[in-house]
Amino acid sequence: MRILIVGGGGMLGQKLVTELAKTGQLVGKKIDQIILADAFIEPKIPSGASFEIIAKVADITSNGVAESLVGSKVDIIFHLAAIVSGEAEADFEKGYRVNVDGTRNLFEAIRKIGDGYCPRVVFTSSVAVYGGPYPDIVGDDFHLQPRTSYGAQKAIGELLLNDYSRRGFLDGIGLRLPTICVRPGLPNQAASGLFSNIIREPLVGLEAILPAGKEVTNIFASPRSAVGFLINAATLDTSLLGDRRCLMMPGVAASLGDEIDALGRVAGARIVSLIKEERDPFVEKMVANWNPPPFTSARAKALGFKSEETFDEIIRVHIQDELGGEIPGLEK
Repeated sequence: MRILIVGGGGMLGQKLVTELAKTGQLVGKKIDQIILADAFIEPKIPSGASFEIIAKVADITSNGVAESLVGSKVDIIFHLAAIVSGEAEADFEKGYRVNVDGTRNLFEAIRKIGDGYCPRVVFTSSVAVYGGPYPDIVGDDFHLQPRTSYGAQKAIGELLLNDYSRRGFLDGIGLRLPTICVRPGLPNQAASGLFSNIIREPLVGLEAILPAGKEVTNIFASPRSAVGFLINAATLDTSLLGDRRCLMMPGVAASLGDEIDALGRVAGARIVSLIKEERDPFVEKMVANWNPPPFTSARAKALGFKSEETFDEIIRVHIQDELGGEIPGLEK
């Protein structure tokens, strides 16, 4: 089995390839090769894999690049590449070029191979495809009404995925990801980064800025859960999806205030005291239209997708996976 991960240098791509390197198989089949492609950096190759891993800088918005990546007929494609929410809002043209044109370039490259080639394509969409006004609980039939350019771009990607799957060019499944939290590493340009920043920095003894009101809410799942979503999507019998190829993944509904309360329960008041409130008008404008209530995610749960049940669990997963099971910001 040969696998392509587009966006393989990003956080999810790196965690996914690391997990696959440990197991050496997917869908009960031995992995022979993984190609990691990223537009901006050469992806890191994890050690210990029993199969070949190729890392390359490759921008699917450039002519011929998508064709070169899929021309060898990989079996499974994880399409994780995207310009994140804050950057997509700030740079309209770049957001559409990467998130829409890049996606269509990839799908077209697959279609043009022909000869019955129909790889599994796992596409990461986002909770941003939704928009209010919301009911008290959001079911699987709730309409898409994005209120950001990023959300609109992801919704377009979903429509493309459905249509190319309907025509038999690819076997697609779209995952509407909750906000992935707590993201390791440095802050990025995603407006949703504030939800991770106020947890990640204090846990290592650093001050964090709270740029919006504590009432702002979102839906969350850990990076560990996100990797589980991707692997389940790659192994799922897509005939169970019918004509609706995109699913809202399960997650934890919480406000910024709920996050801070959870941090206090897990790590204590001194860690919480490192959070300083400094309102940022740009961030507040971005998040003002979010505030979703809980999603049922009934279809996804019935198909085996699982996430944490509480935000306390999400913080503990971060401590286990990124901090070696300890909180370095705590005094000994």
